[in-house]
Amino acid sequence: MITISDAAQAHFVTLLADQPEGTHIRVFVISPGTATAECGVSYCPPDAAESDDTELEFNGFNAMVDEKSAPFLEDATIDFVTDQLGSQLTLKAPNAKMRKVSSDASLNERIEYVIQSEINPQLASHGGNIMLMEVSEEGVAILQFGGGCNGCSMVDVTLKDGIEKQLLDMFPGELTGVQDITEHQAGDHSYQ
Repeated sequence: MITISDAAQAHFVTLLADQPEGTHIRVFVISPGTATAECGVSYCPPDAAESDDTELEFNGFNAMVDEKSAPFLEDATIDFVTDQLGSQLTLKAPNAKMRKVSSDASLNERIEYVIQSEINPQLASHGGNIMLMEVSEEGVAILQFGGGCNGCSMVDVTLKDGIEKQLLDMFPGELTGVQDITEHQAGDHSYQ
């Protein structure tokens, strides 16, 4: 469910050494399965463990995951990175905003999953997002851009060289193209 790098495990062991005996860590998602989902890590004292928690064993500590967060932490990774600017703990949970779908799910569900877990996080750096409106009978994904992407001068490049290429590579034989139906209006919200 969660991969914790050796460096992050050593960091947690160091942090937990100053906590009461039996304290572990808790990995959680606030508002799981929504666009505002946020992941976090906290201390989990022995009296804070719940009977329905999933307990994951690591080197020198355990990680507790509550029942609601568990499906949204599939494929999550925690790392401890040191560079010229210092050290930081990084938590990546690609399924926090949308529960991972099975390979036999409908094409719409699988495309929606890729949009929420991979494409929208990239567009969010510019304040943008996309929504899947439908998949046509011809296999064209009809998308609507929002936020900073609406009215952005680079939207055509983003659509054709980024989103369409990625989706066609991921769904060969099922998807034939991508179409934007947004009525783009440049404004203060548009990424420049």
